[in-house]
Amino acid sequence: MAKLRVEFAPLTLPIRRRVQTLTAAAWFVTMAYGGMISIILTLYLVFGTKYWWITISYMIWIFLDRYTSETGGRRNNWVQSMELWQYFKNYFPIRLHRLPWIQLSPKKNYLFCCFPHGMLPTGTFSVFSTKQGEFSDYFPGLKPYGCAMAQHFHIPFFREIVLSLGGCSPSENSLNYLLSKEEGGNAVALLVGGSTEAYYCKPRQYKLVLKNRKGFVRIALTNGSPLVPVFSFGETDLFNQINKGDESFVRKCQEILKKLFGISPIIPLGRGLLQYSFGLVPHRRPVNVVVGQPIPVEKTENPTQTQIDDLHKMFVDSLINLFETQKHNYIKDADDIHIELL
Repeated sequence: MAKLRVEFAPLTLPIRRRVQTLTAAAWFVTMAYGGMISIILTLYLVFGTKYWWITISYMIWIFLDRYTSETGGRRNNWVQSMELWQYFKNYFPIRLHRLPWIQLSPKKNYLFCCFPHGMLPTGTFSVFSTKQGEFSDYFPGLKPYGCAMAQHFHIPFFREIVLSLGGCSPSENSLNYLLSKEEGGNAVALLVGGSTEAYYCKPRQYKLVLKNRKGFVRIALTNGSPLVPVFSFGETDLFNQINKGDESFVRKCQEILKKLFGISPIIPLGRGLLQYSFGLVPHRRPVNVVVGQPIPVEKTENPTQTQIDDLHKMFVDSLINLFETQKHNYIKDADDIHIELL
């Protein structure tokens, strides 16, 4: 059996880098396990403390507030502007790029289709859910919305974190609400492949769940919203995971848990706070979020399947072209790296 060789971080690292690492670790633990922690906390407050009545009252309010994530959310500018997001962004670092000739009109609503999901959508989160990036500089007049898993908005305490960061449901009702704004100005970031893509997250591997995902195309046609391909180069390099085949016991367990709880249980292999060999902290590797050319979409209230298929093919071709023309700028030895559609 091979021995694990642990590489420790130098003691001479500046405090700035230590804070960056701590921020990245806190973000991953919160986003990956915050829901489970919140459920345990809620059960403890209800069954183990005298504050059960406050918790029950809060849960009743959650029920009354259940449509907030479907109607634009409830962002908190202070939370989105916190200085800690700058440490988070600079840890990797994460940078936003756009092709030089791209101009987006603040009088339109855009559906930003983001790939890949990665273990967690690090680049997409930084660009669309915090105000420490370049989004407002590149696309003035557009208000970004990041779509999070619908289940997040039903979990006590955790839902408030997601909502404060501008999170909205990825449901059809939610997308239609945001993309139908008559005066325009909304930029909705949707991870089309969803958490299923986390199964395939491995360094220098870009497997995208897109081949049969066409609901977003129909919604874009219904609202006449241009589709914007977005690719986060380096997203899959932040974590590795236990090697497993599609028919393995681990994969079957993951699929069962995903059907039961709506989340993809994965076993991330990152680094630690004080060493680089194992842990739950993302690796310090750059993530470059590149925004491609928007695809004009003519509003069609009742699109046919042929129209949906044609626009889907156009989007897939545009995404692949974006990847192939830009990969050499952000991926080392990229000649043999290509997108694989699932």
